Amino acid sequence: MTASPEAVDMRHTVVLEGCSPTPLANYLKALGVLRLVGEQVDPEARGYWEAERFVLVSGLDAAALSRFLLDDWQPTPVVAPWNGGSGFYPKDNQSGIGPMSTAAAGRFRHLREAIAQARQVLDAMQLGERPAGELKRQLLMHLRSEFPDVALIWLDGAVLLTDEATRYPPLLGTGGNDGRLDFTNNFLQRLVELFDPDSGEATDKARLLLAESLFAESTSDMPSSAIGQFSPGAAGGPNASTGFEGGATVNPWDFVLMLEGALLFAATASRRLESAGSGALSYPFTVHPTGSGTGSSALADEKPARAEMWLPIWTSAVGLMELRGFLSEGRASLGRRPVRDGLDFMRAVAQLGLERGISSFQRYAFMMRSGKAYLATPLNRVRVQRNPSMDLIDQLDAAGWLERFRRLGRSEHASHQLASLVHRLEDALFDLAGNRDDASTHIQRILVCLGEIQRYLARSPSARENCGPVPLLRENWVTTALAGDDSAELRIAIALAGLHGRRQSRTGATQYLLPLADHLAPSQQDGRRRWWVEGQSHRVVWGNTDLERNLLAVLQRRLLIAAKEELDDKPLFGNTAAPLDAVAAWLGDGLNSGRIASLVAGLALARIPRVTDWAKDTPRPIPATFTVLKPFFCTNAQLLRTGLLPEGSQLGIPSELVRRLETGRISAAIELALRRLRIAGIATGLRHLEPGGLSGRRLLAALLVPISDTDLKRLMCRVHRPANTTENSTS
Repeated sequence: MTASPEAVDMRHTVVLEGCSPTPLANYLKALGVLRLVGEQVDPEARGYWEAERFVLVSGLDAAALSRFLLDDWQPTPVVAPWNGGSGFYPKDNQSGIGPMSTAAAGRFRHLREAIAQARQVLDAMQLGERPAGELKRQLLMHLRSEFPDVALIWLDGAVLLTDEATRYPPLLGTGGNDGRLDFTNNFLQRLVELFDPDSGEATDKARLLLAESLFAESTSDMPSSAIGQFSPGAAGGPNASTGFEGGATVNPWDFVLMLEGALLFAATASRRLESAGSGALSYPFTVHPTGSGTGSSALADEKPARAEMWLPIWTSAVGLMELRGFLSEGRASLGRRPVRDGLDFMRAVAQLGLERGISSFQRYAFMMRSGKAYLATPLNRVRVQRNPSMDLIDQLDAAGWLERFRRLGRSEHASHQLASLVHRLEDALFDLAGNRDDASTHIQRILVCLGEIQRYLARSPSARENCGPVPLLRENWVTTALAGDDSAELRIAIALAGLHGRRQSRTGATQYLLPLADHLAPSQQDGRRRWWVEGQSHRVVWGNTDLERNLLAVLQRRLLIAAKEELDDKPLFGNTAAPLDAVAAWLGDGLNSGRIASLVAGLALARIPRVTDWAKDTPRPIPATFTVLKPFFCTNAQLLRTGLLPEGSQLGIPSELVRRLETGRISAAIELALRRLRIAGIATGLRHLEPGGLSGRRLLAALLVPISDTDLKRLMCRVHRPANTTENSTS
């Protein structure tokens, strides 16, 4: 059928209510309609997706579109004589191929000729049963040279012949079949259900079923037949009907139109299929499966899965030639390398989609379900948008760390904990890549997971042999985490994560050393990278305990190292000061210490920026006990800078002071502190101070949190009291 110029010039917009992005059968059905109309009726036909439905813009209105499919459409020759069950062998079902091989209707001419040509090749090769191995390969090569061009579209889409092997694109199963279900024989059977092979006329039932297929008009008495992997909901099985188990039902139009749509990918397959690293098959928008990024799959699903496809959803009208060209180039890349799996594709989506006008991708995985059957399982919809957070994920992939860690978690001997860490990290990375509006929450999830990963690697020598430490993360990890969260827990965690030591070199340059990351894993870092240093394992003290005990262990180890290396000052410098309001809330037991601990371990892996613009908080009372003890846990440089310590003086941290706080003897610690402050020349005017019911360990942990010069001076001014004054708290 060819529409008149007048009809083609008159554009009609037809909403195909029966064509949606899910299941896969409906997506391919939409592409099949566009392809058939564009090739056989209107070369200017265009289509797009809107409100989960496909919209066709062409010279055909709804009635004319139906008439074309019912009266004039010429099916593509879809035959697979290389498969058992295809209809070409004595034991195969002949209900479709038999009538079509002798069909007199002109619309089936190409089908009839392709069947005849295939039988000639089988006779010439004396094949009376399904071939296998090298014989199957010889048959495919023979068919490749004998088939007319119109029949090669299917062969080239279903099978790839390389110099090394015969390979199969996952969209069409294993060469046009899925287990015992041969797509081509079922295609022919559905045609016989819809049309009279000799007259070519559509049956009355075909007209009703077409309205249901295209426009979702309800109809009864849906035929019982298989659809295979393309529509899991129609595959039958338990709970599929009113009884305990239902049979497979499918609209014949859905089946034939979806295979016609699949040929849009197939038409480019001969140019796009190629070997791509580790024997992978490169196919439009197809990657290795990733069992993360959705709640319906796990890492264990990856091995039996065939592949993962990311099918584009576009909202601007696209013509057939443009769509075919886009699908033929359906390759995403990260930098200079092609994407390998679902997480890679997620990272590449923004750039790929924006360049091509794609609004989103529907992610499918061909997963083994219901026994050994494969089903095209819809995973999630990924919106295309530029996401500044992609740079953060790229940092994790520095020197290939992310890829190595993910591979380690999928190795044969990976522990359950390691596999769980990989899965959690990937889930968080998927969420970050797909959501630009809540980056702070996702960044914090990733940081928490990275902290656990670093500690896991630190405990496992074999893991360290195969994977380096988490790369040194830049400051934008911290600023992104802060962008949507002003919680006291996060502020305290950032301040603690920035703890470090300093030393003046002979040239006067400042050396930065003892980052908090040293206490998580035996690693070392410079301005660009981080690497394992087994000789530093004695510095690792962070364990599976509460935050207060971990910070106490950190303090004790840092003081030992500072004494051994003869540092000039206490190793308690901080890049960022926590606001006093946050410290007061922690001392008052109003914060989640577990969350602080989880964040600290992850933030320690990043460069901590200098944050000086904390929002002004409502002042909370600070216990005078904290105020009196805080100078001991400030660097001498800060005490001198704020004028609290006389020139030439120093204030160390007495080991006895730490022991008294650790064991909860706060009154004794205060007594020692007041005496040492007077000796150092820091007068408080206090002779006695009640502890006020504080926890010794919590107080000791809070004292390690760096505060600003301004807050330190403000606190100390409030304890400058006349002699013999007794204080409980200052505010």
